Amino acid sequence: MTLTINQHTHTFEHQTRLEDVAKAVQADRPLAATVNGRLRELSYIVKHDADITFLSYDNGDAIRIYETTLRYIIAMAVHHLYPKARIQFNYSISRSILAVLSNFDGVFGHKMMQAIKTEVDRIIALDMPITRRRIDINEAIKLYSSYGMDDKVRILRYREEHYVNLYRSGHYSNYMFGYMLPSTGYLKDFEMVMYHPGFLIRYPRVETGGVIPEFVDEPTFGRTLSEAASWGRVIKGNSIPLMNEYAKDRPSSVDFVNMCETKHMHMLGELGDMIEKNIQNIRLIGVAGPSSSGKTTFTNRLRIELMSRGIHPVMISIDDYYLGRDMAPKNPDGSPDLEHVDALDVDRFNEDMLALVQGESVILPHFNFLTGIREQGQTVRLSEETPILIEGIHALNDKLTKSIPIHKKFNIYISPQTQLHIDDHNPISITELRLLRRIVRDQKYRNASAIDTLDMWPSVRRGEFKWIYPTQKQANYVFNSELTYEFNVLKKHAVQQLKAIPTDNPHFITANRLLKFLKYFKDIDDDIVPCNSLLREFIGGSSFHDHP
Repeated sequence: MTLTINQHTHTFEHQTRLEDVAKAVQADRPLAATVNGRLRELSYIVKHDADITFLSYDNGDAIRIYETTLRYIIAMAVHHLYPKARIQFNYSISRSILAVLSNFDGVFGHKMMQAIKTEVDRIIALDMPITRRRIDINEAIKLYSSYGMDDKVRILRYREEHYVNLYRSGHYSNYMFGYMLPSTGYLKDFEMVMYHPGFLIRYPRVETGGVIPEFVDEPTFGRTLSEAASWGRVIKGNSIPLMNEYAKDRPSSVDFVNMCETKHMHMLGELGDMIEKNIQNIRLIGVAGPSSSGKTTFTNRLRIELMSRGIHPVMISIDDYYLGRDMAPKNPDGSPDLEHVDALDVDRFNEDMLALVQGESVILPHFNFLTGIREQGQTVRLSEETPILIEGIHALNDKLTKSIPIHKKFNIYISPQTQLHIDDHNPISITELRLLRRIVRDQKYRNASAIDTLDMWPSVRRGEFKWIYPTQKQANYVFNSELTYEFNVLKKHAVQQLKAIPTDNPHFITANRLLKFLKYFKDIDDDIVPCNSLLREFIGGSSFHDHP
């Protein structure tokens, strides 16, 4: 076989596992590889000539495999020590995983966590092989039933295939809905620390250069996640099988949709109360959040909520303060960094906001995105109790509003915060939800394909980590824009676009992963979704706008 690896040609006499190829060419810390553009585990056997790229800690797909294997081994350790215990993994604050145990005698504490950590370390030290095998779905049901994993049994009802892939290590078998490392010894770097009501699992991340990020506790954000978990339990809809129970017929779907929409109404009411009680001091309301959080619709709904209380905010677009491409800071490759705060006329924005707060008339700018030139906009003057409402990536950045005292600002961070699961061992990623929203929206309103959206997604994510996540701690309120039913609605919009991505495209790996996940959801019809729903910002039909 002739294998081209990082543009160098190597010859192998026999079919070879990728793990052995990596050792032969001295690849640096590989976790996975692409073979002719397809993502493969290191246990994959190469049988023909191929182009191979080994993936390490600087690659998102590789880190995802690392994290999946880590969850597998921790679940395995718990099974060894406490066979009847149930462990549930949840994506949590500070880019960690929160593990919570139930169905065991006693109270979970440091001693129990340390016992699990010791068992995990033992399994890793043994460097036990992790092998994949395919079994009949009925055999899988029997195995999971013997483990007491009823959550995994329920999800199998929605599997289209008549077989199941299981990963086996020692006498333990499980499936984590993702690729795995070839053996337990690959897990060199992770931490387990107590964090009520369980323990946090911290692991290397791509956005921090393949190392474990520094832990930053975020109480406001953490409280929102806790409330999301409670919400899922209240409506009995925190896993795919439970969501699909609501989607089984139209009356149940209508109830499901309206329950989720009512949650948003309650949060808007809570926000309205907080702002109304302190309206004499609040002069600026800022709304920020990562891409596809639903900022546009949320800001409009907040405006209506405040109007119903006699408060009439003036909405000002941060985008109108863009300096233009030529004056924007530059990325390392020389291209304009339009997401940088200094791509805005920060001084002019501060001057205008201060003047408005002080009761002066201000001629606002208007940025013409067709010509790339700032023009003269409307003249605005505020009454004494009229707050300014701004929305955008930098809305919570103090640099943008440094002329307004902190006690005069009310900051809102908006993002979908899910505590939903495929099953106990497989939480649903918040980032995947936002990516699906964006794929659907970009095709609907911007005539952009899924490939176009995926091309720009890494840049979007870099901007979020640089400009949005560091400011979330300044939020007075975190609005959870997640709608539990939305996966059942987004599925039909996203699947068609994802299936259109050819197998030789670099984004096929991501598309294939999303399709494997989406196939488990039952459909909910679009016409059930209210016209003022945040979801309408992505699927169309919003009463607030024809386009976002």
